[in-house]
Amino acid sequence: MSTPLRGAITALITPFTERGELDEPALGAFVDWQIAEGIHGLVPVGSTGEAVTLSLAERERVVRITVERAAGRVPVIAGAGSNDTAVAIDTSKRLAAMGATHLLHVSPMYNKPPQRGILAHFRAIADASPVPIVVYNVPGRTGSNVLADTTLALAEHPNVCAVKEASGNPAQISEIIRRRPSGFAVLSGDDGLTLDVMASGGDGVISVISNVVPRACAALVQAMEQGDLVAARAWHHRLAALVDAAFVESNPLPIKAAAALMGRARNILRLPLVPMDPKHESALRTALATAGVSL
Repeated sequence: MSTPLRGAITALITPFTERGELDEPALGAFVDWQIAEGIHGLVPVGSTGEAVTLSLAERERVVRITVERAAGRVPVIAGAGSNDTAVAIDTSKRLAAMGATHLLHVSPMYNKPPQRGILAHFRAIADASPVPIVVYNVPGRTGSNVLADTTLALAEHPNVCAVKEASGNPAQISEIIRRRPSGFAVLSGDDGLTLDVMASGGDGVISVISNVVPRACAALVQAMEQGDLVAARAWHHRLAALVDAAFVESNPLPIKAAAALMGRARNILRLPLVPMDPKHESALRTALATAGVSL
């Protein structure tokens, strides 16, 4: 088992140029800024990174740039998921070859396999992967829930090191935390539940809002790690409006708009995603200000 993942980990946006191509300089600068702000890990080419509209070559390039700029300072947990197990295994090997320290694998979407199929899928990937994998449970995107018993069975595999839990079910997440084996990390997949998950004994968050407020997200997590509930609660309340604003439309529409307002990436997405509806911009600006961002 690898060193447990922990802390505030950013699910990175993917910056594009005006022509819709990878903006490599912006990505490199964004990684540098994230680490300078105290973030504890980076997740390139996940759902926030628009991986489903990136070619495999582009995904490899994004991971390589992230790894090179991170330079070993934080883990790089590359999104390698697919609802085709063979493709997921091939992608795992390719992204590990780019230097990813871990791989994030979403539960199979659309197929909706039974729990025994989910188990077989993740076990096959874990058996073949050159680096540890993180199970990603996000029923809102996949159409099926990875039950606590399934996650706990996967936690026994020596190459499955963590779960990103975005079921939105505190009882399920608490059960996983209570019954997990030593060294298996439980990370919130919902920014709004970071405080609750860590209060139950979880290890941190894979965050969307840390794209724009990495220092604040790191401070919240560190306060919880230090047992300072008063400080953690204050950060939680300070960030609440931004959490709401970041999901007023499908992720990553609002968070990319926020990054553009801050001058850190262009507000350009690939179809079928489109820029956030302008009617939400005022609320987004207010939420960013409340979180401490100066525009």
